Amino acid sequence: MLPVQVNRLTVQEAGDRYVELVRAKTVTGALSPATAEVYARDVATFVRLAGPGRVLDDLTGEDVDAVLLAFARKPDERRRNGQGKDTAKGTGQSAGVSTGQSAASQARFRRSVSALFRHATSAGWVHLDPMAASSVRARERGGLRPERRALTREQAEGLIEAAGSPAAPAAEAAGSGAPRRRRADQRTEVRDALVVLLLTTLGPRVSELVRANVEDFYTNDGVRYWRIFGKGGRTRDVPLPDAVASALDAYLAVRAGGDGEKALLLSWRGRRLARGDVQAVIDRVQRQVDPGRRRAVTPHGLRHTTATHLLADGTDMDAVRRVLGHSDLSTLGRYRDDLPGELEVAMGSHPLLRRRRGRAGRDDQAGPDA
Repeated sequence: MLPVQVNRLTVQEAGDRYVELVRAKTVTGALSPATAEVYARDVATFVRLAGPGRVLDDLTGEDVDAVLLAFARKPDERRRNGQGKDTAKGTGQSAGVSTGQSAASQARFRRSVSALFRHATSAGWVHLDPMAASSVRARERGGLRPERRALTREQAEGLIEAAGSPAAPAAEAAGSGAPRRRRADQRTEVRDALVVLLLTTLGPRVSELVRANVEDFYTNDGVRYWRIFGKGGRTRDVPLPDAVASALDAYLAVRAGGDGEKALLLSWRGRRLARGDVQAVIDRVQRQVDPGRRRAVTPHGLRHTTATHLLADGTDMDAVRRVLGHSDLSTLGRYRDDLPGELEVAMGSHPLLRRRRGRAGRDDQAGPDA
């Protein structure tokens, strides 16, 4: 039933009211703060693209399509480095040329806009939901990707080795012309090694990594654990491999933060690292990797790397699900890539035939007179 009278809010007014409602849901636990901020960011983008001063009820399906297309063509800032150059490799694009938004980002943006209009319809801000007349969809996900997200074993090992063996810090020119080295509290190599190891071996979401506090790491029966606070208010306790636990201890021994600073990962100024800082850490370590084993990767790509290699090594799927913090096993399919020769290796060491091969080998060794 159509509302008797529509509150003719501008796009800006509607966006502000909706974002206020979304953020209020974090108080009750209906939404996590990270999810609320994603909605808020998408709504702010929608307001800018649709026109802040336009009346929300005047937007048609064609207007929404124009906004969705404009967003799809919008440069993906996550694929650029600090100098504004495109860091994507193997995309066929030259440096500095944007690749636009990914299918996943487009689908997420559409969901955010749809949620805004669903609320607008129930609140009496629009007569009809224009999303019903929208025809723009993100390109289909799935199928063969033009580029792997996960690093190969060789590439991942190269990144881990580079993190564990950082290059000597470059000397900086002083006013007198004599070289001087950075102060001890400006040395970030130990922290960078920990960041790379956590991302590559445990595959946390980047939001989970930057939210981590020192108190989230504890020891139980001689095993170090990380209590990760994930999406939807869910927590998971993940044991650290020995090498990662050692890297954690090494970092905590030189961590520059004061006693009152809870954040695990700090800048040399003593501030909690932001999401963008994590990509800078990866890029810095990647520059130390041998070119033959180097490939650009994002924190989310390292999450794919964790899932891919744990599953390829025969780790139980439910254990991998718990490491990554998924509530459903079906989600794992999106977080792994096929590895070259994986099927051949699996069939070459089939678990149901291992005992038979071993018995045949013993018979051969026994000889004809046995």
